[in-house]
Amino acid sequence: MPLPEQLGYTEEHEWIEDRGDLVRIGITPYAAEALGDIVYVQLPEVGERIEAGQPCGELESTKSVSDLYAPVTGEVVAVNEATADDPAVVGADPFGGGWLVEVRAESRGAVLTAQDYARLTGAE
Repeated sequence: MPLPEQLGYTEEHEWIEDRGDLVRIGITPYAAEALGDIVYVQLPEVGERIEAGQPCGELESTKSVSDLYAPVTGEVVAVNEATADDPAVVGADPFGGGWLVEVRAESRGAVLTAQDYARLTGAE
């Protein structure tokens, strides 16, 4: 799956999309593939403050449990409830219906371009 150029990426395999004063966050196809079949998603609550670089949720698959790391610092303003009802959507449509949270970001951690992330994952 090609990496959308307009998104930012983290070394922990999250993507971020600037949406005005909000940032939408999800996991990359690389992370979804590594996890396998995602069966449970735990996300922060609306109103919760998350810190860049710190765990803010978990994704459980048939293979393992993986932390979701916050790529930004700020207040969670929305969570994708559809992922709780159907966690498989995270892996099936990671850049679309599988988004995880939206945050009113105050600052962000290190963000890679699509090209840099492709180099990191060997997808060039």
